[in-house]
Amino acid sequence: MIESVTSETLIQDGAILTVDSMHDRILRAWAKTAECLNGQMRNGHWTGELSTSALSTATAVSALSLCRTHNCLAEEVRASVDQAIEVGCRWLAEHQHADGGFGDTDRSHSNIATSLLVRAAWELAGFNQRSIAQMEAAERYIDSIGKWDALKRRYGKDKTFVVPILTNCALAGLANWKQVPALPFEAAWLPQSWYRLARMPVVSYAVPALVAMGQAKYFFQPPLNPALRFLRRQAIEPTLRVLSKMQPDSGGYLEAVPLTSFVLMSLAAVDNGHLPVAQHCIRFVLDSRLEDGSWPIDTNLATWLTSSAVVALGRRSETPMKVVVESADAGAAACEQVPAITSRTVRWLLGCQHRRRHPFTGAMPGGWGWTDLSGAVPDADDTPAALLALASLDLTEPQLMRLERQSFAAAGEGLRWLTELQNRDGGWPTFCRGWGKLPFDRSGTDLTAHALRAFHSWLPRLEQLRREHSATPSTNEIEAAMRRGRKYLARRQQPDGSWLPLWFGNQDQVAEENPTYGTAKVLLAYADLALVDESPAKAGIEFLLKSQNCDGGWGGGPSVKYKGGAPDATSSSSIEETALALEALVQCGGVTMCTPTIIRGLEWLANTIERGNLDCSWPIGFYFAKLWYHERLYPAIFSLGALGAVLQRIELTKLRTQCRVSE
Repeated sequence: MIESVTSETLIQDGAILTVDSMHDRILRAWAKTAECLNGQMRNGHWTGELSTSALSTATAVSALSLCRTHNCLAEEVRASVDQAIEVGCRWLAEHQHADGGFGDTDRSHSNIATSLLVRAAWELAGFNQRSIAQMEAAERYIDSIGKWDALKRRYGKDKTFVVPILTNCALAGLANWKQVPALPFEAAWLPQSWYRLARMPVVSYAVPALVAMGQAKYFFQPPLNPALRFLRRQAIEPTLRVLSKMQPDSGGYLEAVPLTSFVLMSLAAVDNGHLPVAQHCIRFVLDSRLEDGSWPIDTNLATWLTSSAVVALGRRSETPMKVVVESADAGAAACEQVPAITSRTVRWLLGCQHRRRHPFTGAMPGGWGWTDLSGAVPDADDTPAALLALASLDLTEPQLMRLERQSFAAAGEGLRWLTELQNRDGGWPTFCRGWGKLPFDRSGTDLTAHALRAFHSWLPRLEQLRREHSATPSTNEIEAAMRRGRKYLARRQQPDGSWLPLWFGNQDQVAEENPTYGTAKVLLAYADLALVDESPAKAGIEFLLKSQNCDGGWGGGPSVKYKGGAPDATSSSSIEETALALEALVQCGGVTMCTPTIIRGLEWLANTIERGNLDCSWPIGFYFAKLWYHERLYPAIFSLGALGAVLQRIELTKLRTQCRVSE
């Protein structure tokens, strides 16, 4: 399964590596990574920092420009909007690639979607008249890759992002309204529980865009069919109320600048920019600007990062982590290099659980979203992450008894939420059960593996949970759900032994897929469930072993960049993917001996950390509609999980050796 050597030494580049020397090296790397993560903790949790985004910046500039053109700005924000448009346009000009195109982030390849959106933003803002050379370069890039045909090739049948881009271009006068598909915005008039039966042409999270952009298309090019024209005219007011009902307190749909901007530009263009829903969008867009004048893809991933960090910290030991009680919170945070998981952290995480039916997706209470902000939506990746984080904590101190009961009640509700989300195919979708067949509404292997791990982590304590939350699923219910989930994973394994994830990619792969991430996440589930001897796990392990790069790392590609933005002369692997692959292999038993694959990977990771590259994140994340992002804390969190897993295995091996000697 995993290769081993016959002794506890390995010769590499003329140096003899031993278990002890590897332990010391990894311990130092772990401490440095933990210190890095500790420095990013604020008020008991992690907020992180999402990458700047040319795509988000372009949509925000377009939306604000249309609001200015259609005179729907309040007097007190006019100056702020003018300045935001001007600085945003300049930022875009400074981030144009040599090929004339634009990428989603500052470390992403040029693509047709972002390039079209920037071109439209410059047109609407009037910036194109001042930067003719750059505009022409963008047009040459767009034409060279196929323009509208390239856009359709990128997204296929999924209209979730194609229609907004075409609408934005039509509003800028760059496309004909005949090119913009009509969205059946009247479908949003149906009861929310019927949405999944209506076979909408967009994914579940895009209903606000369906409404706003569908209305824009109707405004500029009404249907010829008089019955359909009448129906859509009657649906305008009711669906505007739906738009308002779905809007969170922050004003930003899903806390996402692109989605909110698409809604805003459509409302402004049809003279509905004065409506409260549009004014709230304006407020959100202005509030979301970064210091450099750009916009990120989303506000933050605070809940996801905090849950992931807690789980990564817990890898160091087989026993649950002690939680620092309330009276010691301040002192612990001040004096420890290792992040202290305090009662404040637990309370914050519990406070992120959704306690009412969600107005956006209709999801029942019990799940967690990616952030504590009002625009978050409960989903099947963040909910398992929170459940795993809570399961990794020791709350048995007398002062924490009340918090322990609250955690048990939250876990019971979260497990119930997860069981009810499972699709008929046995897998878990992101937001809504049985919504449709579009890519980001399907079951996902990474989500399913995460759910299985969350279920397994709480199985031993189900009776305790049921005492605190009577609706907690029974052992039989959870085990049945897990069996279906395992069958789904076995069916979804690729011929080469890998699994492909839903929410993460690799921009240097031909199909932009990330088998390293997907396979690592699924193998972690097989390891937790003690199923590493089953054939799917063996094939997945073999895939990771074979896909290790020559430099010792995993994943990445030519676009990986490290310190100072210069390409590393000896490496094209990514920290994120290397750490995930190592953690999976170690959890599957890879440090029972000093294995060449593990040592080479650890050497690469330790070297990269020692060179100070923990703050060099790489575009590994997919957001909605295949929008790339990178997150500042991913390298540290993923590395901490891998290094902690290694340390735990080595220290356990040493302890067992000492026990045998003493016997």
